[in-house]
Amino acid sequence: MSAAMNSPKTGQIAVPIDPARRPDVLLRRRMPEDHQVSAWWMIGAFVAVSAAVIGLMNFFPGG
Repeated sequence: MSAAMNSPKTGQIAVPIDPARRPDVLLRRRMPEDHQVSAWWMIGAFVAVSAAVIGLMNFFPGG
């Protein structure tokens, strides 16, 4: 037996790319293809941002 027969095989291994596990995405969830976000999330986000802007404007005089 030669040493080449007993050595482990090395080389590149194909790693499947899973877009749900990309390192640049935080808290990503896999959704079905036809999933759509409820319009109430967008309405709530608009109300929250508007309230935050109005609340911050109250701290500055002369507005």
